[in-house]
Amino acid sequence: MLTPAYVLHSRPYRDSSALVDLLTLHQGVQRVVWRGARSARKGNAAQPFVPLLVGLGGRGELKTLQQAEIAGHYRLLQGDALFSGLYLNELLVRLLTPGDPQTLLFAAYQNSLQALAEAEPVEPLLRRFEWQLLAVLGYGFSLVEDAEGTRVDAQGYYHWQFEQGLVRLSGPVPPSALPGAALLAMAADDWRDAETLRTAKRLMRQALGVHLGERPLLSRQLFSVSNKESSRD
Repeated sequence: MLTPAYVLHSRPYRDSSALVDLLTLHQGVQRVVWRGARSARKGNAAQPFVPLLVGLGGRGELKTLQQAEIAGHYRLLQGDALFSGLYLNELLVRLLTPGDPQTLLFAAYQNSLQALAEAEPVEPLLRRFEWQLLAVLGYGFSLVEDAEGTRVDAQGYYHWQFEQGLVRLSGPVPPSALPGAALLAMAADDWRDAETLRTAKRLMRQALGVHLGERPLLSRQLFSVSNKESSRD
């Protein structure tokens, strides 16, 4: 039976094949041998962001791709949308447990790719996906209540602690503090204020960083390099 899938990452393997990490609807992340993926006849078929229907074979952790076909129309991502898509892919490869089906996250990923292709604002889109990913992993936390169960105060400031969530600050407010008003706006999916975007990015980096470890994200480095080169043009 064929299952919907997307290519998250691929690398050369032997002659014209590739080792490919797929996000599948029914089997979660799967690593497969894609024979002939890099051949001229197949036109480098193992491309990210292309909706696929795939058939997999094998019983071990490393599966064999038996069939793959494009499943509908798609748009190529460019510029910031491309780097954002690569970032989503890297998060999924790094954080999801292989073989664990995540149908809701698959739908969120699919919707995010469509939004990127339609040039929707990147920052809110990424923050929403990161938040959903944390929830799927079982590491979600409240944005409207602090660790003590008290309603977040729009006039207050907070910091985030692993396994606790938001903790209200008392005394001097450090630059890394999270404003309560921005946290509440984030919870309401209201991204009109630049402070909300800055706060959400800072919070998600902290919350995801615990699980990503010290190894940096390659997509983030590529995006930084691209921005520096663009600023010199």
